[in-house]
Amino acid sequence: MGGLFSRKKQPEQQNKVTEQDKAILSLKKQRDKLKQYQKKITLNLERERQVAKDLLKEGKKDKAKLLLKKKRYQESLLTKTDDQLDTLEKLVHEIEFAQVQSKVVENLKQGNDCLTALHKVMTLEDVEKIMEDTREAVEYQQEIDSLISGAFTQEDEEAILAELDELTKVELPSVPTGELEPTKDVLPDVPLKEPGADNAEPVKEKQKPIAVAAS
Repeated sequence: MGGLFSRKKQPEQQNKVTEQDKAILSLKKQRDKLKQYQKKITLNLERERQVAKDLLKEGKKDKAKLLLKKKRYQESLLTKTDDQLDTLEKLVHEIEFAQVQSKVVENLKQGNDCLTALHKVMTLEDVEKIMEDTREAVEYQQEIDSLISGAFTQEDEEAILAELDELTKVELPSVPTGELEPTKDVLPDVPLKEPGADNAEPVKEKQKPIAVAAS
């Protein structure tokens, strides 16, 4: 069924010739005929001019004069065909330009219809809401970036720890809450006895001898 319908549409697309196209084709045919007529007259003028020279050589001045009159008339026809060609060319250009303008107007209309349909789908309120949501999302992201970068006060730190304790109570009740004290490295005490001597007396610090000045 689909193939039958597609074959029916093809002749319509191929035979889609407008009245403007027919008018342009007719004008161009008439232009070609005028050009052929001009070419024919030009050849006749050259030939008749040569015949008039030959008649003058033969002493047939009257016949030569009559032939030159005919030549003069054909030259006037040639001038008229030039004017007609100019008119035909202008008509062809004007119709072709009108077709271009018509196509442009048609495309503008389609574009305008498309914009109108888009405006119906998305109203001004929708655009404003989207812009507001986008602005809020950007501000929220900036707040997160500030927190991650460490740009928060002691009050913020205490609030974060309090919220962490609250979440710990709810999610992990077995884990003790409260602020954990940081672990400190404890160094061993300095021994007061010599190594290996259990009952030895505490090591006394040796004092340096006092030098007595000679009298």
